[in-house]
Amino acid sequence: MMIITVREKTPEFGQNNYIAPTATLIGDVKTGNDCSFWFGSVVRGDVNSIRIGNKVNVQDNVVIHCTYEMSTTTIGDNVSIGHNAVIHGCNIHDNVLIGISAVIMDGAIIHKNSIIAAGAVVLKNTIVEEGCIYAGVPAKKIREISPDLLEGEIERIAHNYLLYTSWYQEGSSDENNPG
Repeated sequence: MMIITVREKTPEFGQNNYIAPTATLIGDVKTGNDCSFWFGSVVRGDVNSIRIGNKVNVQDNVVIHCTYEMSTTTIGDNVSIGHNAVIHGCNIHDNVLIGISAVIMDGAIIHKNSIIAAGAVVLKNTIVEEGCIYAGVPAKKIREISPDLLEGEIERIAHNYLLYTSWYQEGSSDENNPG
């Protein structure tokens, strides 16, 4: 695990966060409670701020960044960001699932209760409607989310990552559990 101060800013953590040994958090990053940062993930707040809500899981090899003097990155509560996703200078609201290898570009807004499908590319300044699934390159709305899918995917995955975190916290030192 690497926690790096840049431009006199050091990442700050809420309660009960887990940071895997190979995760890196840099600069102007603030997290809520019950977040997890998995193997190889990089949260790089060196050029602008990154704000992360509660119960957010940043899975293996995710990159979260922003744009110098232009775009911050904000992530709401109860968000799952799938393996290898790139989150860049955008705003992700509450209860969102970002699929494996998805890309979210500068200025995009992902409204609450939404799913970005695996491999989707959400282009700069795209507005993702609340309660919808977006897929493809470039990402387009493919349908609205049913209540079953909202609970069955978004809620289930966020809850599962709290469980996975507990497995790692049982046997790890306090250095992997800031806050």
